[in-house]
Amino acid sequence: MPTVKVEIYTKTFCGYCHRAKRLLDAKGVAYTEYDITMGGEDSKRMVERNPVARTVPQIFIDDKPVGGSDDLAALEREGRLDAMLGL
Repeated sequence: MPTVKVEIYTKTFCGYCHRAKRLLDAKGVAYTEYDITMGGEDSKRMVERNPVARTVPQIFIDDKPVGGSDDLAALEREGRLDAMLGL
């Protein structure tokens, strides 16, 4: 099974962030989480990677921006998420 790199930028009290992580957890997908609650370098890096990103979560699969929680859920509904995750 190919390994994909999944990264998610979050904030501590973000319900959408928790929803996105629950979906990834339910699929058994390992991901790297960057908590940008306090801003910092990870926050700057998120915007550099996806200049239109202004909200969290921001999800990247193999360095490609997927969008936020609603975008991730839409990929799941459309049956496209598993293929992106290599499942």
